[in-house]
Formats: sequence, C-alpha cells, structure tokens
Amino acid sequence: MAASSNVKGPYWSVAESENYYGLKRWGGDHFSIDDDGYVQVHPLSDRRAIRIHDIVKEAACKGLKPPLTVRIQDLLHTRVIELNEIFNQAIQGEKYDGRYRGVFPIKVNQLREVVEEILDAGKPYNYGLECGSKPELMIAIAMHKDTKSLIICNGYKDDEFIRLALQGLRLGKEIYLVVEQISEVPRIIHMSKKLGINPRIGFRLKLATAGEGKWASSSGEDAKFGLSSPEVIDAAKRLKRAKLGDSLRLIHFHIGSQVPNIQTIKKATVEATRFYCELKKMGFPLELIDVGGGLGIDYDGSRSNYESSMNYTIREYARDVVSNINTVCKGAGVRVPDIVTESGRAVVASHSILITQVCDRISKTAISIKAPSMSKKVNPVLSDMLAILENEQDSTALERYHDAVQKKEESNNLFSLGYLNLKERAQVDATYWEICKDLCNQSKGESYTPEELDRLPKMMADQYVCNFSVFQSLIDHWACKQLFPVVPLSRLDECPDVDATLVDITCDSEGKVSSFTDVEDVRKTLRLHSINTNEPYYLGIFLVGAYQDIMGDLHNLFGRVNEVHVFLEDDEEDGFYIEDSIKGFAASDVLGFTQYDGHILTRRMKKMIDRATKADEIKPREGTRILDEYVELLRGHTYLAT
Repeated sequence: MAASSNVKGPYWSVAESENYYGLKRWGGDHFSIDDDGYVQVHPLSDRRAIRIHDIVKEAACKGLKPPLTVRIQDLLHTRVIELNEIFNQAIQGEKYDGRYRGVFPIKVNQLREVVEEILDAGKPYNYGLECGSKPELMIAIAMHKDTKSLIICNGYKDDEFIRLALQGLRLGKEIYLVVEQISEVPRIIHMSKKLGINPRIGFRLKLATAGEGKWASSSGEDAKFGLSSPEVIDAAKRLKRAKLGDSLRLIHFHIGSQVPNIQTIKKATVEATRFYCELKKMGFPLELIDVGGGLGIDYDGSRSNYESSMNYTIREYARDVVSNINTVCKGAGVRVPDIVTESGRAVVASHSILITQVCDRISKTAISIKAPSMSKKVNPVLSDMLAILENEQDSTALERYHDAVQKKEESNNLFSLGYLNLKERAQVDATYWEICKDLCNQSKGESYTPEELDRLPKMMADQYVCNFSVFQSLIDHWACKQLFPVVPLSRLDECPDVDATLVDITCDSEGKVSSFTDVEDVRKTLRLHSINTNEPYYLGIFLVGAYQDIMGDLHNLFGRVNEVHVFLEDDEEDGFYIEDSIKGFAASDVLGFTQYDGHILTRRMKKMIDRATKADEIKPREGTRILDEYVELLRGHTYLAT
C-alpha cells in the first residue's frame, strides 16, 4: 500500500515513526515518541509525559508481565473534564438557556475502577450514569452519590428493573425510565401505582434518520429499540389516562456507536427536537433531550467519515447539538431543554492500552534450502524454478510470478504421484518463496502494481506471535472488524524492516490481527522491527478502553489479563506511580468458571501419580515433583510465561 513506500532506506527518525504509525493523527495531544524512540503518554495534554515502556518494566517488577492492560487514570479525568467543558462553552457561545447534563453509559466499561474515576472527575459537573440492565442499575444506584446528577435507564425492562428504579427515586436519586417498547408503559404505570411513587419517564424515539458506520443498524425505522411516531402518541395518551402525564420529562434517541459523519448527527438532532417541541405543545412538561451516544473516536487519524474515523471534533459536535436544538426550539416558540449525552467510547477508549510481547516469528523464508550442485542430476521442475529465481529469460515481474505459480503446482502434483521426493519438494517450495520475496521487494515504490502482485506483500508477511488472546482482549476486532492503532513501545528511532501481521496464542485460526489503521484505508500488514533475542519486543494496542475490557469471553480459558492503574507523579523518578495492580485470572479461576474444581482435579492427578508410582513407572520423588508443578500451574497465570 502507499504507506509502505514511506519506510525505505537506511535512515530513520522518530518523526518518520510518528508519521508511519500515525501517533500525531489518532493520538492527538496524548501520545508521542521521545527522542530515544519510546512511546510516551501525556495524560493532561501538557509537557509531562510517561514512558509506557517504563510502566511495563515496573509492572514486571511487581510480578505482572504482559499481556498487560495499562490504565492511565489521569487521562480518564482529562476526557471527562474536556467533554463537560466543551459543552458548557458551546452553551455559552450559543446563548443557550439550558444546561448540559452528561451521563456515562456503564455498558461501555463496567469495571469499578473506571466508573469510580469517571464519577470523581465528573463531580463538579454533576456527571451521571446510564444503565441498560438490572446489574448496571444496581451499580448506578449504589455508586451514585450526587443527587443533582442523572441516572438514565435504557434497555428492556421487567418488573424487577422498574421496581428498583422507582425505589431509587425514593432514595433521592434522579432516575429516568426510558420507554424502549410500548409494552413497558403499562408495566411502569402498574408498578408506580403499586409502590405509590410517581416515575420520571422518557421516550426513546425511532427516528427516520439512520446512523452511519459499523453500528448503523441500531438506528432508523427498523431499529430494535424505540417508539415510532404512532407509538409515541399512544404512549403519551396512556400516561395521561393514568394521570401520569407530568411524569414524561425526557426525549431520547440513539443513532449508533461511533458515528463518523457529523451531518447524520445534525439531522437526527433536528428531527428529535421536532418531537420534543410537538410533545411540549401537547402539554407534557418535557425538560430534557438525551441525544444518546455516537460521539466517535478517530482510530485512524484521518478526520474523515470513514467508519474508523470521524469528520468532526468534540467541539464541533457539541456546538452543532446545542445550536440545532436552540434553533428548532426558538422557531417553535418552545423553551429549550437541558441536554444529555451518553458518550462512552469518547470518554474511555484512550485511557486503556493493551501491551503484548512478541514471543515468536513465523516466516515463509525462515528456512533456506541449499540449491543442488549443477553437476548433480536435478529434477526438471526444480531446474525450471531455479531459472525463474535467477530470471535467466529476463521476464517481467508478472511473467516470473505466473511461471513460478505454474511450477509450484507441477511440483505438488508430482510429489503426490511419487515422482518428486520430499527433499526436492522442499527445494522447490523454498525457491518459490524466494521468488515471491524478490518480486515483493521489486514492487515497492512502483507507481503501479498488477493486482496479482499487489497481493504478495500480505502473502509474504511474517506472522509475529503475540502473547495475548484476540477473543479476550480485542473482541471488537474479531467480531466487527474494528481497527485499533498498533505501535511498538520502543526502537522507534530505528527503521522497521519486517512486514508483519499479528497472531495470538489461541488455538483458533481467527485469533489474528491482519488489518491495521491507515489514513482512510486499511493496511493489510504493519511494518515492525526484527526481533532481538536479547531484549523483549513489546507492542501497544491503543484506544481499547471501550467495550474490549469487559466483552471478552473465556476462549481457550485464558481469561482476564494483568492490569495496572497509573497516575502522574512529579516526585517519582519516572514521573508516575502504579496505584493499583490487579493480577489476571489464574488457571484455577477460569477452570472454576467452567465448573472444574481445582481440588478435585488435584486429587485425580494424585491418584494417577500414585498408580504410576506403584507400577514403578515413575520414582516417588518424580511423582511429588509432577504434583507440585501441577498445583503451581493451577495458581499461575493462564498466558505464556515469557
């Protein structure tokens, strides 16, 4: 791809690394490379920086080796404050008469440490929480201390969910039950009458405006959630008949996560505000418009409407939401509402970094087979393949490739029929890959490459085996092809010299990363450094704080990785300290999740060892050692011991 042409020649600088890996584009002011070639994070967008490599080393001293999740807690604070301040500035700039009342959707990252940090940072702004299930509501009510902030309840609701929300109201919480389906209305009415508690109700709208990007299907008229315009009218009438018309205080819409195009957000905001104005004119005391989530992250740094990007800034987003609501309400002669957003990805994605260590390299040309001497009788197929390698006929690159493919197919057929021995087959295969490598190098920098040759870089790319599980720690990449920036943590003052893809340590062929961020495009390979056996080679996978932390399953029983929480500290030598360190799942933990008792497994192991000892198949001391090692493995981490 075009990006590969930037990585040529013996000279290399930190600036070239920043350009190739895109740190200035997707990292904003938060990530950079220092003069020694190390990635560093700027949690507060000032000159203070932390080397991520230093964090990994200190975590290792605490017994927490990669795979490792590094949480930059100050960066969480920065993002919460930034979102609130930008909205408040937009409100002032537009002379808007309402307030901004943001909430964090717990589903994006339910981890206690994350929710606590967000609530702490949001205290001055009365920043609230959104929940979409009973367990999330249980978290919200218990963790929520600010009676001036909101708790928004979305998702399907049963009687228990509704009852808990109403009890939260009685405890002084400002809780809104957002109606997603018309069937929820009679249940809310019934439970509120039963408990004698007047609810606070919102309607989720099923807008005609559909979202864009990977999650566009969650919006529009075929969406799973929301009320159509006839259902809005019906639900409003039901509330009035039940004398709960005054409970309808909020209008809500959601056009999908990671919306790349600001025009879509503008259209949806205008349409939803029309609903607000009409319901307001019908006599309902509406006070809030909840514009949902969708505020994106620029994963590739292109600032475009590509699905892994966004063609707007947070500032533009806030200004457009405020301005459009203001304009529509003024035109309709209706008092403007307070504005609620449910931004999650934009708040938490950047604070979390997955660190993995490269532990092996798989290369098609790793083993070279010595060509036979010309004095020896050589199989004609092998002889032809060697001639193609030397390009004795001075053929074009495409001709050489076609000839090589033909001869490789011939050799496979001859081997299957018994006319080619294993050594000859190996020589043919090795020569074929050398030809492909030669053609691949030859095509770099060319203004035009035929389609067949254009596939060669991906085909010839090495596979870097990384100590992690895609299914546990990078689930969005596997499930919906979400791209994440991948950057070596060190050696960025050196020229990367290996085109590679990443494979994890699961026994699943889908456990790989073979698509990487590029400007408005997708790289099929990533240029990395040759592995130095004298020192570990760490890769950072960035912007993974949204959904990845919580959605992974127990594929291959690897479980949760080690984790550290990092804060800036000027008095420390490296400029930071690790406040919390959390060990990843031990083998006994993940076995317990799947109903295997570690004690029972140990007893069974002991019986087998005792049986083997009595049969004199192993010595007693060896049996004891085997059992001790088995018990130690139960206590140990599930990932590779690098």
